Amino acid sequence: MYSKILILHFPPAVAQKAVVCYLTKKYDLLFNILGAKVSNSKDGYMVLEICGTRDNYKKGVRYLKNQGVRVSSAEQEIWRDTSKCTHCGACTAVCPTQALYVKRPEMEVIYDKDKCTVCELCIVTCPTRAMGLYSSKNTEDMLQ
Repeated sequence: MYSKILILHFPPAVAQKAVVCYLTKKYDLLFNILGAKVSNSKDGYMVLEICGTRDNYKKGVRYLKNQGVRVSSAEQEIWRDTSKCTHCGACTAVCPTQALYVKRPEMEVIYDKDKCTVCELCIVTCPTRAMGLYSSKNTEDMLQ
C-alpha cells in the first residue's frame, strides 16, 4: 500500500465539483482529509492523505490536475523569517490550524510547525513576506 500526503489547491469553479470523491470511485484510492477550506466563491485548499497502489495514485493525481486542481506535495514546509516578522498578526487570522497564534500578554506571533498543514495562506497574507515555503528535502531552498 502506497501512502502520501498532498495539498490540493482548488479554484472556485473546481471547488463546486466532487473531484476528490472520484479518487475512490475511479482509482480505488482511500483518502483521509487532514485539513480543508473550500468555498464556492474563493480559492480553497485541502490536505489529504491518499492511500492505494502506486499506479492508481499516479492516475488519481493526473486526474486531479486535469480537473484544474493544483497539487503540491507536503514534502514542503513553511518557514518564518523572525527578523522580518513585525508580529502584526495577519497570518493568525487566516491560519486554519492555529499553527500561527498570538502569545499573550506579549502580543508575539508564535509559529507551531507541528500544527502546520502547509496550506500556504500565511505566505500570501504576510505583509512583510516573513513567511515562506521550502522543500524539506533541501533546506537550501529556504535561503533563496
